[in-house]
Amino acid sequence: MAHRLQPVGREFASVAPVRLVFEREVSAPPPAVFDALARDVTGWTAWFRAVTLARPLDGGAGREIRLVGAARFRETILVAEEPDVYAYRVDVTNVPGARAMAEEWRLRPAGTGTRVRWTMAVDGVTPFRLAMRAARPALAAGFRDAMTSLDRRLAG
Repeated sequence: MAHRLQPVGREFASVAPVRLVFEREVSAPPPAVFDALARDVTGWTAWFRAVTLARPLDGGAGREIRLVGAARFRETILVAEEPDVYAYRVDVTNVPGARAMAEEWRLRPAGTGTRVRWTMAVDGVTPFRLAMRAARPALAAGFRDAMTSLDRRLAG
């Protein structure tokens, strides 16, 4: 059953009770990575294996995301500052126990490529927070695989 989460702002990525931060370098320059994140929303299914549906909503001001395992999210874009940062919050989800969720993607030049930092920021009931912390290794592996796939996609 879907439920509405607390609306959070851009700062939530740095102050949330649970923050999971992952970093990886890709060979594409920041503008290309930013385009893949922010402009080619439907393309997420091609490089982020956990994402089964991604589509822009409200003229690009929001997104609908579905993940493997049936998790669903309706999101609002908080920041799209090309080519440095792309962030969104979850407004509605069917994930039980969540109170607030946001994600931030920070991009910075690394040689001729990009250093990608993904922050997943969440709050919720205690079992949800514990489950998110326990999911860190799986999320890290998913992020690593996604960045490898994105790197290949942008090189091709």
